[in-house]
Amino acid sequence: MRRFLGILVSLGLLLAVSCAAQAAEVTVLAAASLTDALGRIDVDFEKASGHKVKAAFGGSSALAKQLEKGAPADLFISADVPWMDYVAKANLIDAGSRTNLLGNHLVLVGPADAGETVTIDANYDLAGALKGGKLAVADTNAVPAGKYAKASLEKLGMWSKVEGSLAQGENVRAALALVERGEAPLGIVYQTDAQVAKVKVLSTFPDDSHPPIIYPVALTVQGAQSDAAKAYLDYLKSDAAKRVFEQAGFVVLK
Repeated sequence: MRRFLGILVSLGLLLAVSCAAQAAEVTVLAAASLTDALGRIDVDFEKASGHKVKAAFGGSSALAKQLEKGAPADLFISADVPWMDYVAKANLIDAGSRTNLLGNHLVLVGPADAGETVTIDANYDLAGALKGGKLAVADTNAVPAGKYAKASLEKLGMWSKVEGSLAQGENVRAALALVERGEAPLGIVYQTDAQVAKVKVLSTFPDDSHPPIIYPVALTVQGAQSDAAKAYLDYLKSDAAKRVFEQAGFVVLK
C-alpha cells in the first residue's frame, strides 16, 4: 500500500511539473485603444490555454521605441502601419507572422450631455464649435490617432484654424479623458474608445479624409520562439476573439 501511495504521489508531482512546464506567460505590447477588448480576450485565452498574458498598453510610437530599446515582448499590435514598419526595419519582428488584424473609425466626441450631432465636412466650423476651448487629440506628430486626426483636419481644410487650440495627449485614451473630465469641449478619438467612455459621438470623420486605420499585429523575434505566443496570435484571429472585437466596435480584417 505504501508503495502504491508513493507511486501515486510521484505521478502527481510529475503531472504538476509537466503542467507548469507547458504553461507560459505571453507579453504583449498593444495600442491603448485595444485596452478593453484585449482585456476580455486575454481572460478568455488564459482560461482556454492555461497560459498567462501580460499586456502593456500605450501609444504605438512609445511602444515601438520601447521594443527598439530592448523591452521584452512576444507580440506587438500597432494602431497604424508605419510604426509596425518601423520595428520591421529594425528586424524586431517575425515578418512571416505579420498580418493586418483590425480597422477602426475616427469620430468627433463631446460631453455626454452634448446636443445634436453634426456633419463633419469642409463646411463644418470646428473652430467655432470649440467656443474658445481646446480640441483634445492624441500627439499629432507620433501617435496614430493623432496623426489620423491631423490628416483628416488637413484634408477638410480645418487644420490651420484649430492647430493653435489643440490639447495633445500621450495616447488616444489620454485625449479621451480630457473630454470626459470636461477639460476640453471636443475631442477626436477612435469610435471604439468613444463606446467605452462617458462622451457623445457627434460625428464620424469621412474614411477617405485620412489614411485607412489599420492595426497590424506580429510576433517579435522573441515571440517567434514561443509556442504560447504563437497560440495567442492564433487566438486573436479566432471566431471567439472576432466576436469581442466586433462588439467593441472594431472592424475585423482577418
